[in-house]
Parts: sequence; C-alpha cells; structure tokens
Amino acid sequence: MLSLALQAASETPNPLIPEIPDLFWSAVVFIVLFFFFWRYVLPRISAMLGERAELIEGGIQKAEIAQAEAAAALEEYNKQLADARAEAARIRDQARVDATRIGNEVKEQATADAARITANAQSTIEAQRKTALVTLRSEVGTLAIDLASGVIGESLADDKKANAVVDRFLAELEASESSKAKA
Repeated sequence: MLSLALQAASETPNPLIPEIPDLFWSAVVFIVLFFFFWRYVLPRISAMLGERAELIEGGIQKAEIAQAEAAAALEEYNKQLADARAEAARIRDQARVDATRIGNEVKEQATADAARITANAQSTIEAQRKTALVTLRSEVGTLAIDLASGVIGESLADDKKANAVVDRFLAELEASESSKAKA
C-alpha cells in the first residue's frame, strides 16, 4: 500500500513547483508589467512625489517665514509693552512728584491764608478793643463825672475839669490793674 501511494505520488505533479511553460509566460508578463510601470507609472509617481515634496518644502519655508515674522512681532510687542510699562512708571512718578508739589503749594497757601486771617483777626480785635476802650472811656467818664458831681456836690460841667478828672481816674484804675497783674 505504501508502494502504491508512492507510485501515485510520483505520477501527480507537485503543486508547489510550476511547469516550465508557466514559468516562461509568468516571466514574459512580469517583464511587460515591469517595463510598463518603469516607463509610465514610475515617472508619474516620481513627478507627483516631487511636486508634493516641493509643496511640503514651500509650506515649511512659509511656516518658517511666518514663524520668524511671529517672533519679530512678539519681540516688537514685548518691546512696546516694556516701553508702555516704562512710560506708565514715568507718568506715575511724575504724578507723585506733581501731587507732592501741589500738596506743598496747598499747605503753603493754607499757611499764608491762616497767617493773613490771623493777622486780620488780630487787627480787627485790636480795633474793636480800641473802639471799646474809647466807648468805655466816654461812658466811664460820664458816669465818673455824674458820680463825682454827686459826691462833691458841685457840677463838673467844665469839659477841661471833667476830662482831667476822668483821665486821672482811668490812670489810677489802669495802674491798679497793672499792679494786680504783676503780683
């Protein structure tokens, strides 16, 4: 049985080993297809790949240019931002200086106004004191003359006499007040 199987196996062709005519026609088809691809398809693919490579390189160059422009714009922006910050700091410092100067001017003006108001008030008080003294002197003089007339029993209608008596009375009154103030 084994010999029968070996004999049957040797008569049937091996499916893994092709026949010579099949090899020949396969080689002819392969050569024709290879020539067709090498002559027509491969140049088109190479051209298409070359265009694509150029397009990609152009895109890369455009991207690099755009990136360089963006970097320059960023640098310019940062420079402008730094300039703006420096300008803001300068304006802030100038504002502080101006505020200090204005504050000092306002203080000086207020001090001058206060001194002027104080001087005016003192001169007004002094004028009112003098007016009050003159009024008081005349009233005290009139009262003193009336009292002196009642005490003395004679009329002091003479202005010179009356003035002399009033002046003497007021001088004695001021002297007694100044001696009390010193004590």
